[in-house]
Amino acid sequence: MNQLNTSTEINQATDFAFSGLSPDTVLDALESCRIYPESGLLALNSYENRVYQFKAEDGQRLVVKFYRPHRWTTEQILEEHEFARELADADIPMVAPLTLEGNTLHHACGFRFAVFPSVGGRQFEVDNLDQLEWMGRFIGRIHRVAQSKPFSSRPQLDPTSFLEKPREILTNSTLLPSHLQTAFFAILDPLIAETQTRYQATELIRLHGDCHPGNILWRDGPMFVDLDDCRMGPAMQDLWMMLCGDRQQQLIQLDVLIEAYEEFHHFDSRQFSLIEPLRAMRMVHYMAWLSQRWQDPAFPRAFPWFAEDKYWEGQILALKEQMAALHEAPLKLGL
Repeated sequence: MNQLNTSTEINQATDFAFSGLSPDTVLDALESCRIYPESGLLALNSYENRVYQFKAEDGQRLVVKFYRPHRWTTEQILEEHEFARELADADIPMVAPLTLEGNTLHHACGFRFAVFPSVGGRQFEVDNLDQLEWMGRFIGRIHRVAQSKPFSSRPQLDPTSFLEKPREILTNSTLLPSHLQTAFFAILDPLIAETQTRYQATELIRLHGDCHPGNILWRDGPMFVDLDDCRMGPAMQDLWMMLCGDRQQQLIQLDVLIEAYEEFHHFDSRQFSLIEPLRAMRMVHYMAWLSQRWQDPAFPRAFPWFAEDKYWEGQILALKEQMAALHEAPLKLGL
């Protein structure tokens, strides 16, 4: 089950764009799994991969996801699928890929793809404490399953992949205006050094990895989607992106999250000190991600401001503010 012929599957385009992924290619790929769309293909909001929603001839509403070539190995994608199935089997509302023709991962025309049930829902409200309590419970349940075993192929969330490699990408980027480079790296480099010093992650577990409000649908409770960034890391990574507002608001939110989380899984309070380092790592990684993907035509269309002076001037200020946040006392419950 779930085995692919690795000698034939990697025949993928080397450019960043999905230039070879035409509507006919999508339809041919689906037909290879005996799925025949009745409706047109609706492109969903996804930049890293290409995702289309459609109605099949049997009435099912489905989503097909084409993985970006060369981003993950087959083994890493299969671990993503296995993790999603483990969570779904534990009655956690995680959208898992369908098993078709004995596999969850398929290949056609040089692309790897998977098919998922289509789910709907409204936007998760980050400032709704009742919804936040639900999130705490379900993330606790996710982590209770996640800690049972590690990933063997998926990467770790660490300073190398989220700080050092992004720094190298940004150094070589032509998108950073030359007259702002000195000021940008004058704050980026000490921020990286400070974050590396403060990021002391001990226990690592399997994570959703990108558990932000955009990956949560709400319909009588949360529905988790998109494990594309799942990896090993500290539990706090799946919690801190739920926080918003000023320090006092975040303390209230954190209290609600952790109390609900601990109904199902123990949380190590020492990880509160990871919130700002993790935020800094995400900031640096995000800038490098946009720079690295700029050759994909979808990115200049979606993020036109990334190539403007105003954006980079704003990032210099944001990095300075984040450096100040790193030097503040960590959030701590009971204060």
